[in-house]
Amino acid sequence: MAFTTENRSQATAHTDEEIDLQAIASRIKNGQITRVVVLTGAGISTAAGIPDFRSPNTGLYDKLAPLNLPYPEAIFHISYFSHTPEPFYAIAQARHPGNLKPTISHAFIALLAKKNVLHFAFTQNIDGLEQDMGVPVDKIIWAHGNWKSQHCWKCKAEYPEDSMKKAIREGEVPYCQQPECGGAVKPNVVFFGQSLPLEFDEKQKLVPEADLMLVMGTSLKVAPCSQLPRLVKEGTPRVLINIERSGDIGSRKEDVCVLGSCDDGVRKFADKLGWRDELEALWSSVVETKKDDREFEGVPSLDECIAKAARQMDERLKISNGHKRMLESHLGNKLAQIKAKPTMQP
Repeated sequence: MAFTTENRSQATAHTDEEIDLQAIASRIKNGQITRVVVLTGAGISTAAGIPDFRSPNTGLYDKLAPLNLPYPEAIFHISYFSHTPEPFYAIAQARHPGNLKPTISHAFIALLAKKNVLHFAFTQNIDGLEQDMGVPVDKIIWAHGNWKSQHCWKCKAEYPEDSMKKAIREGEVPYCQQPECGGAVKPNVVFFGQSLPLEFDEKQKLVPEADLMLVMGTSLKVAPCSQLPRLVKEGTPRVLINIERSGDIGSRKEDVCVLGSCDDGVRKFADKLGWRDELEALWSSVVETKKDDREFEGVPSLDECIAKAARQMDERLKISNGHKRMLESHLGNKLAQIKAKPTMQP
């Protein structure tokens, strides 16, 4: 039987689920668990102001409706980006990591590293907030890339960081500076239609070495990361902290599902570990430092950025349609002139 921690009345003293989470915490404290593998998704960054992807009404894909994309995921598909990068940069202005502060969930990963029990972390997020929080770069892989560098999607030339930040602050699409190229610049994030980093295959071999896998804030619907929890050896506990069940977690007797927000679940886990004060102090120290970074201060909200891009795309479509009608009219007049011109007799 798998266990689930849900909202319960305060009158309930202890649940089997709470006792199970406590048992895992005890194994960490007494040294029985020393290799924790972490897998994270969008849910650990929602408290930083980044909506997840699929939640009805509040998720990013629903918010993109004004852009009239062929399908929501097109915003992250390289073939769509190559000719229409405006939607991606509409959300980039609002979602650039320069605007964001790590969450308590990011801090928990950093604390695992500080306690020397983080074996490795896989994240599907591109915000890079784990690194901002202090997670060692040799202990994590950004499976879908991140914003730390950028290049032209077309000729692959590197693009200056200051020029990239300027374009995003002003809500513009940055274009390649190489002669006769002009391709749109994209951050080094993995789009649909592109391959994951080469090291991913090597790093996933670390998963079977885990004596605990912690999965946070992911629906486990995007391969290949969605398959990582299945690589955990039978008998090894897997803890899911998420709004709802995901993947096959809950199918093994040693699985523990803590349902709710990631930050709430992490704080509960930290309480069991006796790490709560240390966790809050670590998080606060980084958040306070980020308050002095005003590089992206005052940028529009995500909804405002999307609305602006929708207006720009609509205007561009009107211009394109107007140009098309002008050409059709011109060609129609030429055809009429040809038809009216007498045909030469042999």
